Amino acid sequence: MAGLVLLLIHLSLVGWVTLRPLDVMWVNAANLTPFAGIRADLALGPPEAARRIGEGLLLLAPVGVLLPVVDGRIAVSFWASLTRTVTAGALLSLGIEMAQTVVPGRVVDVDSLLLNTAGVALAHLLVVPAGRARLRREQQARRERRDGQEGRGGQDRRENLFRTVRRGPTRPRTAGRKATGAESSLRGTTARAETVTRDETPQGATPTIPRVGIAP
Repeated sequence: MAGLVLLLIHLSLVGWVTLRPLDVMWVNAANLTPFAGIRADLALGPPEAARRIGEGLLLLAPVGVLLPVVDGRIAVSFWASLTRTVTAGALLSLGIEMAQTVVPGRVVDVDSLLLNTAGVALAHLLVVPAGRARLRREQQARRERRDGQEGRGGQDRRENLFRTVRRGPTRPRTAGRKATGAESSLRGTTARAETVTRDETPQGATPTIPRVGIAP
């Protein structure tokens, strides 16, 4: 989303710079011969030539970076991305040159088309491949860290399960306490029953006194 906003802002600025009417007394004739304008710029001396050629290269150079950013893909063919971006930049520059034919003070210059397209290609080559490679490395590093964390979590769960299996099932302490109390009560009841039984057991036969006969 941010890339799209930046692209729209840049294109608005380009439209204002290239399609704004100029109040001039006269204009040069349209240049339809490739490199004729560049040779004329070089004849003006190094400083002036560098300024004019640099303006042509930098005008649409951000498009070479912003278009891939808007696309958002990082795993894409280098040549396919370069071809799409350069083609879009060339078409955009061609549209600007065609629109300048109806703008006062502007003329068509084929060298501007060439310089604009070259600027898009250079910006793409200098920034996009290195940026995508870095993003791929960061994405791979995040994936490896996530896989490592998941692997450690699974190993911990397996170790806990193994320790639980070795110890065997454990009984809750409350259940143990309840069972102990029940066993103590049972032992007490059994002891009392044994005591009562012993008390009620007969001590033996009652002795009898034999009769003694009296002689006549």
